[in-house]
Amino acid sequence: MNQTSIIEVLVYGTKENCSSCVTLPSAVETATWLEAALLRKFGEQVKVRYIDICAPENEQDQAFSNRIIEENLWYPVVVIQDEILAEGNPKLRALYQYIENLGVKPI
Repeated sequence: MNQTSIIEVLVYGTKENCSSCVTLPSAVETATWLEAALLRKFGEQVKVRYIDICAPENEQDQAFSNRIIEENLWYPVVVIQDEILAEGNPKLRALYQYIENLGVKPI
């Protein structure tokens, strides 16, 4: 991985949990704890961005939000480089491994 490249982790969801996920953290809470965990492991090489599927900010986010709704995906949905890595409760170890496989070194 190029030293100046930053991996963007996208967390799609809503402020409210889906009915199947009421016992889990909200998408906003998930984005917050993911950001803290990834910052500790990878520093500034990884950035987390929360996207509200009800109010996406650009066309790409809108298209992916539509897909989440149309395919009834469980949110939060965690995406890196257009690949869905988690639906519902993300597994931190799997995310770490995926990011390391992209060439990002832990700090």
